[in-house]
Amino acid sequence: MGLLSEGNPLSWEETKKLADHVREHGINQFVNLYHRLKDRQGDILKWGDEVEYIIVKFDDEKKVARVALKAQDLLHKLNEKEHADPKGVKSLWRPEYGAYMIEGTPGKPFGGLMAHFNLVEANMRYRREEVTELLASDECVMSITNFPRLGAPNFTYPLHQPRPEDPLSSARSLYFPDEAIFPGHPRFKTLTRNIRKRRGEKVSIKLKVFKDVNTKLPVEGAPPGEPDVVLLDAMGFGMGCCCLQLTFQACNITEARRLYDQLAPLCPIMLALTAASPVYRGYLTESDCRWNVISSSVDCRTPEERGLEPLKDSKFRIAKSRYDSIDSYLSPEGAKYNDVKLTYDDDVYNRLIDGGIDHLLAQHVAHLFIRDTVSLFSEKVHQNDNEDTDHFENIQSTNWQTMRFKPPPPNSSIGWRVEFRPCEAQISDFENAAIVCFVVLLTRVILSYQLNFLTPISKVDENMQTAQKRDACRKEKFWFRKSSKSPEQRAAKQNGTASAPTTNGTAKATTNGSEEEDEPKKQPQVNGTAKMNGHSNGITNGTTNGHAHNGGVDSDHTDTDDEENELFQLLTINEIFNGKPGVFPGLVPLIRSYLQSMEVDTDTHCTIEQYLRFIQKRAAGELVTTATWIRDQVLNHPDYKQDSVVSESINYDLLKCIQRIQEGKHIEPALLGQGNHSKTKDFIPHALQKQLAKNGCCEDK
Repeated sequence: MGLLSEGNPLSWEETKKLADHVREHGINQFVNLYHRLKDRQGDILKWGDEVEYIIVKFDDEKKVARVALKAQDLLHKLNEKEHADPKGVKSLWRPEYGAYMIEGTPGKPFGGLMAHFNLVEANMRYRREEVTELLASDECVMSITNFPRLGAPNFTYPLHQPRPEDPLSSARSLYFPDEAIFPGHPRFKTLTRNIRKRRGEKVSIKLKVFKDVNTKLPVEGAPPGEPDVVLLDAMGFGMGCCCLQLTFQACNITEARRLYDQLAPLCPIMLALTAASPVYRGYLTESDCRWNVISSSVDCRTPEERGLEPLKDSKFRIAKSRYDSIDSYLSPEGAKYNDVKLTYDDDVYNRLIDGGIDHLLAQHVAHLFIRDTVSLFSEKVHQNDNEDTDHFENIQSTNWQTMRFKPPPPNSSIGWRVEFRPCEAQISDFENAAIVCFVVLLTRVILSYQLNFLTPISKVDENMQTAQKRDACRKEKFWFRKSSKSPEQRAAKQNGTASAPTTNGTAKATTNGSEEEDEPKKQPQVNGTAKMNGHSNGITNGTTNGHAHNGGVDSDHTDTDDEENELFQLLTINEIFNGKPGVFPGLVPLIRSYLQSMEVDTDTHCTIEQYLRFIQKRAAGELVTTATWIRDQVLNHPDYKQDSVVSESINYDLLKCIQRIQEGKHIEPALLGQGNHSKTKDFIPHALQKQLAKNGCCEDK
């Protein structure tokens, strides 16, 4: 959920008066931090996942399922282990927005050994078991993106009712009671209240209802003139959803900026693949994903900023909510694809430039800082800008974008990081682990093969909307780069050479130039400990900041501005993941090509192969997304009346089925095939133990 400062929250009126103060000192803090750490080198690969969970309570007699508002009590017990032994725990637990939500992460980050991929699922399983031990027999912890009847009558346990007319209510929602907001930290209700007050009205989240034969229009609560809209009116409808996120530590700032850019075009692709939330407020909708729901749920823009009124009191028209896809690339290679006009404060930008920040990073930070702070604590108003970063993080952590570029914390061993944020939570630990390991492997392939997925920001924005459509994974097409080669590789090919996967980021091999497009020559891994290569150590193959400087013509296509659009084609999810001959080799085949150069122990190899097969089958449509499966469960339920309504009984049966799936008691062929049995373990094989100390990676747990 971002920065959780301790203290006493200020009122919106007090916070508003301090907006420029936070902005000014936040910029100072970033400039100081940047200059202290910009030359930091040699951080090793570390990565970790975050899974968010919902606690569900079942009433088996009445066939009812509700969210259990017990996160605060659970966290108190779950955190006891961490307090007793901070370095020895296998999991860490943190609050989330909902009083029914918790967030779990590994106790330590995973590292550079291939064997670490075999730990992920076992650690996720441990987390689920750890929570389950603290629950009553009629309760269950679920990694579902959205509780289907969130906001429907009586969806909480204990029961609480909304108070839309209560001036003391933070949300003032017609559907979402304040008691469903996590009560253990003031940030959550403060954000809820201040976003509503800054906007000048309640948030307005509008989803088209799935129109069935007997769907009643207007939908209950539909806005005037919009009879087919399911209206959601509180931050909780978005921030009360769960997701699956990953964070990667790069070896330096250059590598972090490159990873940020290269992963950004993959965000909508992964959103479509992991789609898992077609039901809101008890209605089937035309959307399969949470993204636009969350985006609207924290949209604090004023009517002037949204373009509904002439600018008078506000400085800018702002195109997006503070929760949305990224708006600009950070690396020199990505600059030419920043084709959407970026809104930022010239004064802030000039201060950053004067402070020694380069143009691309300066405009990124200046764009983040067009937002006001929406949560401020009295104890945090006055800070030491040479040592503290809370004002910077205040703004940074409330810009919730598909990717997040994360500077090192002050006085920390943690390096430059990027956070990958689009994925929806999946039902089973196997699915979540498969998604995590796939994305991590993809980062290694990007860095090793110097792949290039850069796509114009405008097309990435278009893809984000496409990804959320009903059954987009099987039915829609997405803008994608035809060639995944970097400019260096294209230039190398013109000169009759091709780049090989790097060994520790620097090795190359030459060929006769006959190599197939996007099939880089593989160099056997020389490190017998099966440590993942891929760190570039800041080297960008020459002195041109990643731009090709050869004047020849690529046999596949040129890279001139006139022909830039020819680099991009509309591809299906299947074609992106599994390949399209002559256009793109496929993400999974690229990963398999990379793995051929790695030494992998047998169990880890088996596990990774299971994950890749699962990804391939879902991308090909042989297995359906969680969203499609949920939709089918509703449509085929005997109590469904073809009216788009997910009743109490349908919701109960759906969640009971999900419980059996995640416990391994029920195999759902459409979702998972005939079952998946990875070789996941909660320890590293003994033969690799010595390498752990040498690499500084996570220890045997």
